[in-house]
Amino acid sequence: MTGAWELDPQVALRPEPFGALAYHYGNRRLTFLRSPDLVELVRTLGDHPSVGDGLAATIEVERRPSFERALESLAESEVIRPR
Repeated sequence: MTGAWELDPQVALRPEPFGALAYHYGNRRLTFLRSPDLVELVRTLGDHPSVGDGLAATIEVERRPSFERALESLAESEVIRPR
């Protein structure tokens, strides 16, 4: 995943002990974000020029591949979108 991405404006994040629930008001999908670190990354994606920069700012190198897969899944679910 490359380029600049952001949380879709139609998505609301509700904090939970395990991470967060993401509800998309457009497609009515409910998605579980099962890590507080993933929630922080998703919230701040729009503050970074690229996904790689966002990952570098928030996630340790050895954990990045799993977060990249999670972001791809969130893109498919329309939780995040290209800027």
